[in-house]
Amino acid sequence: MSEHSLIPPRPAPALRRKVFSWRSKQARAIVYQVLAVSLIVFLIWLLVSNTMANMKTRGIQSGFDFLLQPAGFDIGEGWLSYDSIDPYWKAFLVGLVNTLRVAVVGIVLTSILGTLLGVGRFSRNALVRALCYGYVEMFRNIPVLLQLLMWYLLFTEYLPAIDQALHIGKWVYVSKNGLSYPSPVWGLGQTLALAGALVGVVASVLYARSARRHFDLTGKPRPVLWVSLALVVGGAVLGWLAGGAPNEWNLPLLTESQVEGGGALSPEYLAVLLGLVLYTSAFVAEVVRAGIASVSLGQHEASASLGLSRGHSMRLVVLPQALRVIIPPLTNQYLNLTKNSSLAVAVGYPDLVSIANTSLNQTGRAVECIAIIMLIYLSTSLATSGLMNWFNSRAAIKER
Repeated sequence: MSEHSLIPPRPAPALRRKVFSWRSKQARAIVYQVLAVSLIVFLIWLLVSNTMANMKTRGIQSGFDFLLQPAGFDIGEGWLSYDSIDPYWKAFLVGLVNTLRVAVVGIVLTSILGTLLGVGRFSRNALVRALCYGYVEMFRNIPVLLQLLMWYLLFTEYLPAIDQALHIGKWVYVSKNGLSYPSPVWGLGQTLALAGALVGVVASVLYARSARRHFDLTGKPRPVLWVSLALVVGGAVLGWLAGGAPNEWNLPLLTESQVEGGGALSPEYLAVLLGLVLYTSAFVAEVVRAGIASVSLGQHEASASLGLSRGHSMRLVVLPQALRVIIPPLTNQYLNLTKNSSLAVAVGYPDLVSIANTSLNQTGRAVECIAIIMLIYLSTSLATSGLMNWFNSRAAIKER
């Protein structure tokens, strides 16, 4: 037995408790953060308490109890059923839904149009490049408010009156009153068709991932667009057939003073939607162009050496790599579009801001109404930002 084997093992050193020290950079950082948060909370409390005291001194009512009182005003359009005897909270809800109608549809259309314009800037056709460049320079350099007013004047002044409405057969009517179109009479068949379309969307996403893996392994692309479209349309048709294949439509009927029945889009909604889409898509086009330009020329040459066409190279090689540059500024443009929808009050569209202004004038609860607007826009912006950050992280994982 060796001499070293008789020596007992050295006990592990005892864990020393961390003692606060002002010399520690981490400790000082925690103190500074606590002091900053405390100062902010104190300033907010001071502002709120002084505001409430001044309002009480001047006899101004405060509080959110007015949300339960009857609103007493009508709303021109909206997807939710609403009457003037409904409470204020429901009026705000109608305004929120009207704002989301513009924001969600606008984001989808802006993404499509902006991407096409951004890709068109790299076209080999000089005319296509010039048209895309001219579009971007024209629409992004005109204030968005002027564009909204321009479209509103176009719809309300230069379109024909209702008795001389432009029409496509007895299906679509366009006049100063807006756009009228046929809408299906909703039933089981339409519900199953919608469910089938959603199933088709899920199937198309799974197929696109499978096609991407096949391309990574073999270098041979599979058709994605037409297969995805066939899956969505096929799912909708199968659901429609399973629901009894209903074919009843609510057709618009032209009368002397208005178009009755069918679906309708007001000129105010069309003006806001077109103005925001055309304005924001010009900025999205530049974001997409910058993202594509950030991909090295060697990637284009490598994809061409594999025998890929320019379209396949753009869709399978260039755009996936450009997403890391595109997504962060694209999120800003989505947020700008949502917040710019508040300008709809200028053309009389009953969005959230318009309804809040009416409520403010009737109740005098200025602080409360503005606080509701700020809270809702903050919530929608944070939700959009969170969704885009999640998508950005997914895109980064796929790239690695």
